[in-house]
Amino acid sequence: MGTSPVPNGLTKVLLVDDHDLIRKGLRHAFERDSQFEVVGEAGTAADGIRQAAALQPNVVIMDLRLPDGSGLEATRQLRKAHPSMGIVVLTMYAGDDQLFGALEAGASAFVPKSAPADEVVAAARHAASNPSSFTAADLAEAMKRRLTPSGPQLSPREGQVLKLLADGMSVAGIAKRLYVSESTAKTHISKLYEKLGAANRAQALMTALRLGLLEAPDSPKF
Repeated sequence: MGTSPVPNGLTKVLLVDDHDLIRKGLRHAFERDSQFEVVGEAGTAADGIRQAAALQPNVVIMDLRLPDGSGLEATRQLRKAHPSMGIVVLTMYAGDDQLFGALEAGASAFVPKSAPADEVVAAARHAASNPSSFTAADLAEAMKRRLTPSGPQLSPREGQVLKLLADGMSVAGIAKRLYVSESTAKTHISKLYEKLGAANRAQALMTALRLGLLEAPDSPKF
């Protein structure tokens, strides 16, 4: 099953995102472009898959984090059922793991939610005409990073500290978990921040996500 864009017709779009404001913003962006028609909206993966089968859109805009599961799994199911359907993956956590996860799941394009709405529309245009050709703004750099990793090399202990920081643990909690003194825990954290070029926990976690050193909540599970 599947559908392909009609040369002289409208490109039909289905929006799948659990945030109403994001769907409204995307709908507005697509409605400004005479090429597109938003034919449906869904707030869950299951509803998105159901509507895709019923509405046969040319393009599905798929959020990665959905209340009932991963958008990557939904993307895999859509690609299997609708080979010629364009699928644009959206995510709040635009790290290399998410990008390659989208590629491997069969998405047509990958766009971070921080990008302007016009970039989502441009990705949808690509997806409609080239559903089996993957595009992402950072693809070349991500490939380079995967082939020649040049990010900071963390020690096993620093990797443990990073995960505990991501879990929201305090210095005292980290010290207790690792069976070390608070002073030693602070030293590990300080060295970790230095390697990541970060001044605080938030910066360290964002940098670690971007470099693929930390798994985001919507990371693919293989």
